[in-house]
Amino acid sequence: MKFTSSLDYGTMEKRAKLLLSLFFIMSKLCLSEHQVLRIGGIFETRENEPVSVDELAFKFAVTSINRNRTLMSNTTLTYDIQRVNFFDSFEASRRACDQLALGVAAVIGPAHSSSVSAIQSICNALEVPHIQTHWKHHSVDNKDSFFINLYPEHSSISRAILDVVTYYKWKTITVVYEDSIGLMRMQEVIKAPSKNGMKVRIRQLPTGSSDARPLLKEMKKEQEFYVIFDCSYQMASELLKQLMSMGMMTEYYHFFFTTLDLFALDLEPYRYSGVNMTAFRLLNLDNPNVASVVQKWSADWQFAPYRPESSLMSGMMTTSAALMYDAVFMVAVASQRASQMTVSSLQCHRHKPWRYGPRFMNLFKEAQWDGLTGRIVLNKTDGLRRDFDLDLISLMEEGTTKIGVWKSYTGFNLTETRDSSNNITDSLTNRTLIVTTILENPYVMYKKSDKVLYGNDRFEGFCLDLLKELSNILGFSYEVRLVSDGKYGAQNDKGEWNGMVRELIDHVADLAVAPLTITYVREKVIDFSKPFMTLGISILYRKPNGTNPGVFSFLNPLTPDIWMYVLLACLGVSCVLFIIARFTPYEWYNPHPCNPSSDVMENNFTLLNSLWFGVAALMRQGSDQMPKALSTRIVGGIWWFFTLIIISSYTANLAAFLTVERMDAPIDSADDLAKQSRIEYGAVRDGSTMTFFKKSKISTYEKMWAFMSSRKNTALVKNNKEGITRVLTTDYALLMESTSIEYISQRNCNLTQVGGLIDSKGYGVGTPIGSPYRDKMTIAILQLQEEGKLHMMKEKWWRGNGCPEENNKEANALGVENIGGIFIVLAAGLVLSVFVAIGEFVYKSRQNSDVEECIFFSELMEELGVSFRCRKAMRNRRPRGKAVLTGVLCNSKRSLSKET
Repeated sequence: MKFTSSLDYGTMEKRAKLLLSLFFIMSKLCLSEHQVLRIGGIFETRENEPVSVDELAFKFAVTSINRNRTLMSNTTLTYDIQRVNFFDSFEASRRACDQLALGVAAVIGPAHSSSVSAIQSICNALEVPHIQTHWKHHSVDNKDSFFINLYPEHSSISRAILDVVTYYKWKTITVVYEDSIGLMRMQEVIKAPSKNGMKVRIRQLPTGSSDARPLLKEMKKEQEFYVIFDCSYQMASELLKQLMSMGMMTEYYHFFFTTLDLFALDLEPYRYSGVNMTAFRLLNLDNPNVASVVQKWSADWQFAPYRPESSLMSGMMTTSAALMYDAVFMVAVASQRASQMTVSSLQCHRHKPWRYGPRFMNLFKEAQWDGLTGRIVLNKTDGLRRDFDLDLISLMEEGTTKIGVWKSYTGFNLTETRDSSNNITDSLTNRTLIVTTILENPYVMYKKSDKVLYGNDRFEGFCLDLLKELSNILGFSYEVRLVSDGKYGAQNDKGEWNGMVRELIDHVADLAVAPLTITYVREKVIDFSKPFMTLGISILYRKPNGTNPGVFSFLNPLTPDIWMYVLLACLGVSCVLFIIARFTPYEWYNPHPCNPSSDVMENNFTLLNSLWFGVAALMRQGSDQMPKALSTRIVGGIWWFFTLIIISSYTANLAAFLTVERMDAPIDSADDLAKQSRIEYGAVRDGSTMTFFKKSKISTYEKMWAFMSSRKNTALVKNNKEGITRVLTTDYALLMESTSIEYISQRNCNLTQVGGLIDSKGYGVGTPIGSPYRDKMTIAILQLQEEGKLHMMKEKWWRGNGCPEENNKEANALGVENIGGIFIVLAAGLVLSVFVAIGEFVYKSRQNSDVEECIFFSELMEELGVSFRCRKAMRNRRPRGKAVLTGVLCNSKRSLSKET
């Protein structure tokens, strides 16, 4: 029995030891499964806000990690939160020491730089990681090895801003900063002018007040269209409202905000304003996991017991909240990789560091993971985040849209084909453009109606039709307004503009659709579309009075040279006819036909008769002297042809001289105006025509401008209507566009255009400089031109009731260049008649000679001597026997010579 008892006792002892071992093992397992890791959070709060956005994000991240056991399966994450006042670094240091005494693996926060520096020095001394999620200037010689900042490094963001400015090719920018820290963030942009010639103007927002309208008013006056705002998202929200109230939310401005929270603001009121608004975004919302977390955050935000009153995000996660979320997850990722790490209580006054601190810090720097703000990689030397991506976002009509990505190594890459610098839709639908114009017939006129008209219905004309066609193509609506000062636009001596040009410069109007001439000086301050009408400067003057015909006006159809040549031709033909008639034997005849044996021969073409024959033919009258020989008939025929052409030409041109009234115009060109001072001339004051003469370097036009400028009160008129009245009532010539002259002369038959075009230019649609509408207007105008609609519109408005048909061409006297050829024909005919006469003479002489060659020769010479020896148109016929005797004598002489 004793043995049995001892056996039971030993068995029981063994069982007890086994139970103790199992209990120890189970307790160890339970302790390992329920390990607790505490992190500290220090947040700054305002008096009216019991909780901040960063604190809510801190708690949201801890809750998310504890709910999802995949990241920390054996550890429960707890936190200790301390709230401090702004700018109270002493209190922040005390609260940090309290957290370190409790035992925390890392300290996160606060946001303000003065408190951050105090806490950072404590953490660095006790070798506890200090994580920051807000921007802080980091000096190069910083020795804080236990400092981590998840906010992108400031120099990299500054480079990103400069890359965007370079991509948009901004040459003049304005940097508006909220505090001195902003200047440090913008140092790369501020130093840019020394590299690429960019002009940078620096302005500061008013301190202690959120009303920036005086500053914005000055920026609007100085036409600062490209602005970089470096401010918080709260100030950005106020600026957007004030920009809208100042009328600066237009497509002519481009605002870039450095805050990474612009996407989270309510931008709905500005979507359809056309303004170009861009910013960076750090949250990678394209990632489904990130979008899921942001959606969960928005849902929890609605049920949060305390929501910051200063938050403008309406539940949208801010960049600082996302960075806080990533900071908490960074602690979880590092602790997951740490083994056998215990958190101990640290005392600030003992200066005994945490022995696991350096190891834990190295785990932070080696960890890499994808957070809400993209890929998180820390620099191992200083703990800063230099490798990151930024989405470039722009405000479109459909909302905030990602248009590009900036990478720290590769720079800016455009992800959208559409040029976001012109942030307007391809269609101008739903846009109402303000159009400035000026009353000028037939471009813009008041519509005649029995009813009272309002708005655009008040006007009609070429420009209104053009506007209608442009709106049909581009899909915009418009409001027509007359220019306030009634001027087109010119510079004064101070360089200030007026008229429609001024309204475009001040962005009072979006378009200027009027007879606005494209000039060099205007092109420097506003933009023009391609011209919708080409023209030039000319002279408007009264039609000259007709001249009374003179007593000898019947001589006008032929020039004096032709009259002299006709007279010489008549005399020449008469002489040639006389000589040929005496020379040819066929013009000699027997005056006594009943007496064939008569020795008397006559010739009718005496010198006087020959002259009478030529004059009679020239006067289209007959003559009793008719040529008989072929040669004289050739002379007569060619002379008749000559007189036919001369008389016919004279008669035709005489009819023109009698029907066309010759005008006695005192001026025919601009040179005539410049050479005289009796006729006063001028142009419309402050118009493109006046500017042309004012800027011209041509001597004639310089002289004309000197004349006009010396008589500004009388030479220059207020508008075309006043100038036309002066032309009709006084001796005045108006220099104006040829298209206007064409329109006026169609409706006033007493006015006409004098001379040709002085220059060549065109009318274009004016827009403010840099306007995105300019190219669209150009494309639409080219389309209208190709379709022929511009020509049809001009025909519609320029065609008037019409003046009586007039032949404005003057009848010109006929000169040698017109009928000189007939003189050549006449000369050729005379030469031909001479050769024919010689042939007739030789033929007749041979016919009369029936002996040998020497007898023929003597007969020929004798006949020639008789013809030219006779002074009267009569000679004696030689007896036949005399010829025989001469032949016998010749034969006897020949026989005698042969015998000898």
